[in-house]
Amino acid sequence: MSEAYASEFNALVEKAKAAKKPMRAAVAGADAENILRGVFAAQESGFVEPILIGNEARIQAVVERLGMTERDYVLQPVPDDTNVVQYAIEMINAGDADALVRGNTQTRDFLMPVLNRGNHLVKEDRLVTHVVFLKVPEFEKVIAVSDVTLLINPPAEARVEVAKNMVRALEVFDVHTPNIALLALVETPSFQMRDTVEDQTIVRNHKMRPIADCNLVGPISYDLIVSKEAARLKNYDCACCGEFDGIVVPNLMSGNLLIKVLQRNAGATGFGILVGAKIPVSISSRSDDPAQTYLSLAACAAMLNSEKKYF
Repeated sequence: MSEAYASEFNALVEKAKAAKKPMRAAVAGADAENILRGVFAAQESGFVEPILIGNEARIQAVVERLGMTERDYVLQPVPDDTNVVQYAIEMINAGDADALVRGNTQTRDFLMPVLNRGNHLVKEDRLVTHVVFLKVPEFEKVIAVSDVTLLINPPAEARVEVAKNMVRALEVFDVHTPNIALLALVETPSFQMRDTVEDQTIVRNHKMRPIADCNLVGPISYDLIVSKEAARLKNYDCACCGEFDGIVVPNLMSGNLLIKVLQRNAGATGFGILVGAKIPVSISSRSDDPAQTYLSLAACAAMLNSEKKYF
């Protein structure tokens, strides 16, 4: 079984395949059909060993429906009243698994145990963010968008951390010194729009004391981010226009809407991961194409086995 994805992700998949040993992926609530398709595809590619956690009967029913009963996997049955995410995290903390995978769980129920300080998955000085990587047909390169799941209205200091995580995550694509945009409605700061003034301050501070090895631009509108021609017509002098690697969004609504429009109406393909935790975390929706889970797992495996210490 193979999952279709944009060729721009080939190098990432090859990094995952080159790992010395498969990543033991604990799927929290494994009775999710499309997520299991992606997990088994990753197993077939050699970079994942599935650990399926949840209701035994429901998981086996899905596995049978997929025709995967002969696959080699660990089935960890738990009672229905068990928090499957917490169970998976405890397996990882005990050394019995390597990565956490969202299965048939609500977004909030999945994230809360990850962010729970008692589980020791987040360093005191770190912020966990959700980074989505997209390949849009008309763009030449993969572009990262964040944060689109956790931060509702992030203040300036949180958007700085989002940018830092994005720069770190882009390194798995061998993108160094990336161009990062601070998305806003307009490119001219206005006191009526708090985020534009904050973006200006973030960029000014970055020039004096870099937050990461990146080119940071903002506030900047979406048309200028994606189009050199728009920059020419608007006399906006910035060599990064049309060449950005990442977009830091001002709030959850704009980020979530941006990626959904690109995916549903512009034919974008891609995947998301959590960045900033001490463990690899693969997160995709139960209704997403299996390729999203497959690529998310590939990124986790590539980062886990990288010489650079992501975790």
